[in-house]
Amino acid sequence: MTPSHLLYLHGFRSSPKSFKAQRLQRWLAEHRPAVHWWCPQLPPSPREAMAMVREGIAGWPSTSAVLGSSLGGFYATAVAEATGWPAVLLNPAIDPARDLARYIGEQTAFHAPEERFFFRAEFIDELRALAAPSITHPERYLAVIAKGDEVLDWREMSARYAGAPVRLLEGSDHALSDFDDHLPHLLRFLKLCD
Repeated sequence: MTPSHLLYLHGFRSSPKSFKAQRLQRWLAEHRPAVHWWCPQLPPSPREAMAMVREGIAGWPSTSAVLGSSLGGFYATAVAEATGWPAVLLNPAIDPARDLARYIGEQTAFHAPEERFFFRAEFIDELRALAAPSITHPERYLAVIAKGDEVLDWREMSARYAGAPVRLLEGSDHALSDFDDHLPHLLRFLKLCD
């Protein structure tokens, strides 16, 4: 079933200006203009971020899907588990409570370095509270995982999504700079193209 609504969740320090989000939004505008697209600017607090997402998708139909990159992949997993929607995960964070503990303090936004935000110690507990123990329907997930990811361990990502369709890349990087090479695969998984 072709999704009528698509939610894209960006990563830590990222924004809707993420080149992957922008690229996908452009493709949809050109090829699937009827698909409702939402890529919100997520607040630093994981609890607030998920509350915003839950409120934003409250009226969405079962014909929706979610995509997430890095920390957004962690959030997308929580959304997919709660809704039953298909999910595409791009180098998804597996244990952000562990990995982001060293970022407590003032941070700069990746796409607007002049913008600063504070990543608070209590956000670590908020991340722990959101962690899904396991994925219940691996077939609903597509994980695009780069062995060349300089931030996250590809083995940990692969193990988390065992049983799911996984596109394991020999190289690439955390940002998936070669995203255009993988776009057709995720579009096919979401049944947005043949």
